[in-house]
Amino acid sequence: MTNRRNASAFVTRDWRDHFDTLGKGAILADIDSRALHYWGPDGETYALYPSSVPLTEELTRRGYTEVVRKRVGPDWTPTQSMRERDPSLPAYMPPGPGNPLGTHALYLSWPAYLVHGTHDTRKIGRQSSSGCIGLYNPHIEELFAKVAVGTQVLLL
Repeated sequence: MTNRRNASAFVTRDWRDHFDTLGKGAILADIDSRALHYWGPDGETYALYPSSVPLTEELTRRGYTEVVRKRVGPDWTPTQSMRERDPSLPAYMPPGPGNPLGTHALYLSWPAYLVHGTHDTRKIGRQSSSGCIGLYNPHIEELFAKVAVGTQVLLL
């Protein structure tokens, strides 16, 4: 039997364990279970999505942040450290099928950290990112429509 890195194990969460109020809504990115939870501001809306997570603990940032910008068709500029790790990366990539940010992106208050889609569906459920949380494109499109700028986010 082969040991696979795709080890999603969804655990139901309660927003009250992590947030004081829902405010504009809440996102919990659970790094260990490789799942993203979303609670809407109405307290009734809930969604659970499988996700990709950072490759290593060094690339993982944990704590509270918020959505500061939303973008359909995001472009991508790899960070200097990404290009040092992989010199074959382009300096810039416009929106489109080859773009690793997929079809939609939620930008967090931490520079270079996003919740975004991916065209590479093999990455979901795995440790595969340089720090971001990745979702299947149909899932980020659905989440994008629900999330407002100012939505609180916890990477746990």
